[in-house]
Amino acid sequence: MTTVPPATIELSADEARRIALRAQGFLGAPDRRAGVRGVLRHLGAVQLDTISVLARSHELIPYARLGAVGRKTVEDAYWTPSAPAGAPSSRPHAFEYWSHAACVLPVEEWPHFAFRRRAYRARPQWHHELADGSYDAVIKQLRAEGPLTATELGGAKNGGLWWDWSEAKVAVERALMYGEVVCTGRRSWKRVYDLAERAIPGDLLHDELDDTECLRRLVRLAGRSLGVGTRADIADYHRLKGEQVDAVIADSGLVPVTVAGWEKPAWADPEALATTPRGRHRTTLLSPFDSLIWERARTERIFGFTHRLEAYVPKPKRVYGYFAMPLLSGGRLLGRVDPAREGKTLVAKQVSLETSKAVLPMAQALREAAEWVGCSDVRVERVDAPELRGPLTEALAAG
Repeated sequence: MTTVPPATIELSADEARRIALRAQGFLGAPDRRAGVRGVLRHLGAVQLDTISVLARSHELIPYARLGAVGRKTVEDAYWTPSAPAGAPSSRPHAFEYWSHAACVLPVEEWPHFAFRRRAYRARPQWHHELADGSYDAVIKQLRAEGPLTATELGGAKNGGLWWDWSEAKVAVERALMYGEVVCTGRRSWKRVYDLAERAIPGDLLHDELDDTECLRRLVRLAGRSLGVGTRADIADYHRLKGEQVDAVIADSGLVPVTVAGWEKPAWADPEALATTPRGRHRTTLLSPFDSLIWERARTERIFGFTHRLEAYVPKPKRVYGYFAMPLLSGGRLLGRVDPAREGKTLVAKQVSLETSKAVLPMAQALREAAEWVGCSDVRVERVDAPELRGPLTEALAAG
């Protein structure tokens, strides 16, 4: 008897867009009880970056979903451990590791990055050489003195450019990649390194899964966080290889779908397909490092919106500005703003709007962002469509 495979589910482009928005926490009531930690676990990864304009990106991610949550609250949610009743020691909520990029990850996902730790340990060459004994010296110092920053380990740099790391910094970062050392906190933006055996709870530390189990879990998590995505979308979320996705996707629990207008096949989280996405759309400014818009091709496919970070583009070649933040409103990307802060004033250095209908949402988003970072005024310097400058200024003044 021949088994007939089930028909592939068909989604419209609009259905896929709404599923993606809900999966990323932008459609429907936010889970304020779960707070920042809930956002982290929902997304599976929150990207870190050194750039700070309004705030650092890992602060902007929960802000975009929850509103004006206190910035200290955000930091505490990531880095302040809890001490369950009867537990002999505190338990971290998160750790830093290489996922989509350098990311904050829920601590319970530690076992699922074992495949990457093994790959780093098997790596044949590195950009930085290590002198004999320097790696062991760092481990010995951490064991003796407890959690330390790179500065406390002997200095982070040799005194040259930012990538000119000291011997201690190279050693401890390699130990971080190997999983012998872990970062479960930061001090004045500096990583605080500790031995994994001391910082990671024992029930997670010793749960070393094989590569297939790790990849299956990360593919499943990526599908859940995306709602719906192509092979490339799913691979990009935790920076897996396409063949790694291929090897496990059939057993990941994700459901094959087709999306109108998408050239490639896709997979969806079955829970995302169980109910129709409904609820209030969030109006907010997005960090360029927000997981909603991580992957440029996906952003263009879903929103018809081209986005790229221009911080590393020479100034004369920038189109939208150093740290242009896309405007999300009504489930659409309607424009962007390159912000800055001058004392108590939030400066919109360059505003780019897709349509006049974006004026009021941009004014709302700018006012809310200004209040969140402690600014009392908003000043607009340049609007790409000059005819919209007046309406935007009036909307900001109207409050």
